[in-house]
Amino acid sequence: MKTVRWGMIGCGNVTEVKSGPAFYKAPGSALVAVMGRREEAVRDYAARHGIARFYTDAQALIDDPEVDAVYIATPPDSHLEYSLMVAAAGKHCCVEKPMALNAEQSALMQRTFERAGLHLFVSYYRRSLPRFQQVRDWLLGGRIGELRQVIWTFAKPPAADDTRATNWRTDPAIAGGGYFADLASHGFDLFQFLAGDIVEVTGFTARQAGQYAAEDAVTACWTFGSGALGMGCWNFVADCREDRVELIGSRGRITFAVFENQPLRLEGEVNEVLEVPHHEHIQWHHVLAMNAHIRGEAEHPSLAIEALKTDRILDKVLQRNPNRPE
Repeated sequence: MKTVRWGMIGCGNVTEVKSGPAFYKAPGSALVAVMGRREEAVRDYAARHGIARFYTDAQALIDDPEVDAVYIATPPDSHLEYSLMVAAAGKHCCVEKPMALNAEQSALMQRTFERAGLHLFVSYYRRSLPRFQQVRDWLLGGRIGELRQVIWTFAKPPAADDTRATNWRTDPAIAGGGYFADLASHGFDLFQFLAGDIVEVTGFTARQAGQYAAEDAVTACWTFGSGALGMGCWNFVADCREDRVELIGSRGRITFAVFENQPLRLEGEVNEVLEVPHHEHIQWHHVLAMNAHIRGEAEHPSLAIEALKTDRILDKVLQRNPNRPE
């Protein structure tokens, strides 16, 4: 197909600039329908973004004959249900991250699409961003020698809406954890794209401020298959925002931020500082890559089989076990 026609379930904040416009602006891509449970909101979204049809029923959007693939832009607690509906309709799918509430759900999703011969993508779009492909090129090119250690420090102050019922990111029943599941998942997926699979991980969590049910502070240590080690510290009730990753090698190091639009810094035999800004619609490259994959032109780096690895890491750090007796 020359143009992949997408339908979108959910029209929340992430779809306003980060993702939604990429689906209808990117070459070879069209966003032909959108679904939201509140008719007034989804009607308004469709009008503002120039989307031809809107629905308040997910099955109706999935069954739309002009929809080739479905983007699920809802919180993680609905990813399993919606994705299995998409698979049953014989259509390709992309779900927001994290992939699901736990690795057991994610594995079911991945197996279902694989057995149906369908593509399941996950919105770990950092794998497709030029800035992180540059970091990967530096690593693969041996610019810092052998990778020895990965260190990530992330902190942010509490937000005004952290304790509100409308903030699903602090409700483990909806998000599968707190801000750690929502944000650190991006980092763990990215690190495996850069440095290979994480084969062992352990962690500790705390509710230091006690403002909501989810953890607000996490530490973790892990091992890559290559033998490189990693450690991270995440605090969501801190004094100020910080986002710093350091890749320490045998002959140099690379520093960057996972989320912030900061320069990439290489210290080695030759030092480099590169500004690689994000696209206005940060999922632009991700959407281009999905469409190319669907058309059989190239392999997309953010397939469900890769995202499942990150959910298994989150399970271990957060001690998530859906089959564990209460």
